[in-house]
Amino acid sequence: MGRLEGKVAIITGAAQGQGEAEAKLFSHEGANVVVADILDKEGNTVVSEINSSGGQALFTHLDVSRTEDWEKAVAATLSTFGQLDILVNNAAIWLGEGKAGEMSEEEWDKMFAINAKGPFLGTKAALPAMLERGSGSIINIASVSGLHGSKGGATAYGAAKAALTNFTRSTAGQYADKGIRANVIHPGPVNTEMLRGGVEEDRRTAIGENLPLGRLGLPIDIAYGVLYLASEESSWVTGSELRIDGGLYI
Repeated sequence: MGRLEGKVAIITGAAQGQGEAEAKLFSHEGANVVVADILDKEGNTVVSEINSSGGQALFTHLDVSRTEDWEKAVAATLSTFGQLDILVNNAAIWLGEGKAGEMSEEEWDKMFAINAKGPFLGTKAALPAMLERGSGSIINIASVSGLHGSKGGATAYGAAKAALTNFTRSTAGQYADKGIRANVIHPGPVNTEMLRGGVEEDRRTAIGENLPLGRLGLPIDIAYGVLYLASEESSWVTGSELRIDGGLYI
C-alpha cells in the first residue's frame, strides 16, 4: 500500500521540474493527481505518462494568479475524483531581477502575483473541500532565498517567498483545529528549468561544487520532502519549515 493511497492531490507547476517529480512520486505512492500548469502540452504529457504507468491523473490549465482558474481546477478535481486532500503550491517564477533600485514595478508585481498571491488563491480555493472532509495537507514551496537577504539580486523573489512562509504559518494556526495542516519547504539551488534559464552553466556547476554535499539538488530531492509532508507520517506536523538545500547554510 502506497503512502498516499486513497488521497487526491493538486500540484501546481507540475508540467516540469519539481512539480513533475512530485506528481509522478505521488502517483507511485497511490495518490490520484491533478497536474495543474499553464503549459498545456507538457502537462498533458505528464498526465499521459502517469496514466500509462497505471496511475490516475488529470490535467487542468491553471494560471495561479487567476481566481477563475483556481475555481475551475478545484471543480474539475472534485468532479473527477470526488475529494481533495492535498494541495502543493509549487508553481513559481524567477525573472532574474536585480537590486531594489534597479528592478521595475512590473517585475515586482509579477513575482508577487505568482509566488505569493498564487498560493493564497490556491489555499482559499482548496479550503472548502478540505473543511468538508475535516482534513487536509497544504504544502507551500518557498525558497532559502526567502530566509536571507540577497546582495546581488532576487530581491522580489526572496521577498515573495518570505511572505509565503509567513502566510503558511498563519494558515497552519488558523486551521489546525479543523484537521488541516500547512507546512513550507525551502529548497536550495535545484537543477530545474528555472535555474538553468537564469544561471549560466559554469556558475551552476560552481554553486553545486561549493555546497557541503557537493552537488545541486535534483527535483526528486524536493519531491521526497513534499511526500513526507503530504503523508500521514507527518500527521503531527504543522506550521513547520523544512530546508532541503544541500547544507547551504550550515
